[in-house]
Amino acid sequence: MKPLREADPNLLANLKRYLDDELYQYAEEKIESFYEFCLTEVDRRAVHTDREGQPRLMKYDRFGNDISEVWVNEGYEQTAKQTYETGIVGYVHKPIPELGKQGNYIYSYAQGYILSQAEPGFYCPVTLTMATAYVLEHFADHELKTRYLPHVISTGEIELYEGATFLTERQGGSDVGANAVRAVPCGDHYKLYGEKYFASNAGRCGVALVLARIDGSGPGTKGLSLFLVPWRNEDGTLNGITIRRLKDKLGVRAVPSAEVVFDGAKAYVVGDPRKGFYYMMEALNLSRVCNAIASVGIMKRALEEAKQYAERRTAFGHQLTDYPMVRGTLADLTARQEVETSACFEMVTLFDRVMTAPHEADESEKAWLRLLIALLKMRTAEEAIAFSHEAIEMHGGNGYIEDFVTPRLLRDAQVLTVWEGTANILALEVLRLMRKYRIHERFAAEMKARLERVADEMKLLARPVAEGLKELVAALARLGGQAEEVQTFHAKTVANRMCDVYLSIIALERGQENERNRLIAELFLQRVWERGLVDERMTSVREFDLIVQAKGAAPLSHS
Repeated sequence: MKPLREADPNLLANLKRYLDDELYQYAEEKIESFYEFCLTEVDRRAVHTDREGQPRLMKYDRFGNDISEVWVNEGYEQTAKQTYETGIVGYVHKPIPELGKQGNYIYSYAQGYILSQAEPGFYCPVTLTMATAYVLEHFADHELKTRYLPHVISTGEIELYEGATFLTERQGGSDVGANAVRAVPCGDHYKLYGEKYFASNAGRCGVALVLARIDGSGPGTKGLSLFLVPWRNEDGTLNGITIRRLKDKLGVRAVPSAEVVFDGAKAYVVGDPRKGFYYMMEALNLSRVCNAIASVGIMKRALEEAKQYAERRTAFGHQLTDYPMVRGTLADLTARQEVETSACFEMVTLFDRVMTAPHEADESEKAWLRLLIALLKMRTAEEAIAFSHEAIEMHGGNGYIEDFVTPRLLRDAQVLTVWEGTANILALEVLRLMRKYRIHERFAAEMKARLERVADEMKLLARPVAEGLKELVAALARLGGQAEEVQTFHAKTVANRMCDVYLSIIALERGQENERNRLIAELFLQRVWERGLVDERMTSVREFDLIVQAKGAAPLSHS
């Protein structure tokens, strides 16, 4: 296994770009060891979990009592313990002992990106715990926060409470306003009654965030409040919660997803009861960022599997990487993965600033963040599936065999397009942002300004991006006065074009840094804007060693 500096210089370049020197030096060392841990121990355990060691529901004890316990294998338990102790959740909210200062989301998401290359199923519980910690820190009252937050952000010093977020109900699905779980006042707390249909990390979480409707509240999302629900009472008994069954899922089998029934579960309201949906949407945005990070992580693993196989495999007397089509595929995947990863970390930097100090960010800044999250979550999720498919095809028949990691990558990637919002839901989110905040006007102005700042040597490459932006602006002007059905019909097309422009500008800006990045930009832009029948330059073939193998690339600077 190559060291991280050779295997993924793009990740380290992004960390160096956005972390201060002290945190970067710490992160570089820790990320290297975490990378080795994930791609060896965690990866081996993930194979076992996926194939023989999936979570199991232990519904009853020997006396017939409903205990609703979820069994996970010992390797999974070890992965969870060791991962949380790295501070992947905790150090976003408390100081790193070695530094005496708090970490941030940039460092946490770098860990998530690496973890997702080995076990994206477990990154789901990590995500839910991150979301729970955020909501507790920013919205819970002092008593609730003091009682539960230290457990949720534990790095081993006290008992860990993993988190969960339970939204979905059978009758509503994405229509959260149709939720019907009841919250009945009971002195200083509430009791919940009803069911949640997709409850991930069920039976493993110590606490769950649950949307419910207080008796007498109005309909729709405005009538929903958010509650913190301990899974167990202080004496260890279930807190009025049972599991009907675990979901038999296509992928991400490491995380237990369940149908959960509340029958008088003790619950504590979080913050203002009238803002429950808003609080949960903040948690949802965090989960969408995790989704994008998991996607680029799976993309990276799929690319590495394809590349390593092509380097080892011979066919018709030649190594696969000798063939121009193979070189073209690997170079294309490399360009897409690096550009989209860089875009994600630029977005994460804004996310860190807004989420760490939400009262300092105005509504326009929050809307801009929501736009970038929607665009990148939508694109990277689809790309994770495409990359996994390409890795299978590179392997040929072997790629379809469970002895290789490629089938699991494809199965695990498939959830990313539906978890926390499908492409249609995200496109409607973009449309809402356009209507409420005129976000498309800011997008056009900002992209135009960034294009104008591109260095002279990149101007020729930037020309089709500028034309694409003009086309987008003209299309939006035509759609502005159209009927609802016309606007919603075009929402996904518009969102995808906005994403094309944004990613292209990221590629151009990074392309100014060195020759390899310029070639990455050339390939990326050619794919998006200049797909012709004949590629006269064949850059991916001629410059394969520099693009894919990074041979001859300038080393990462420590200055």
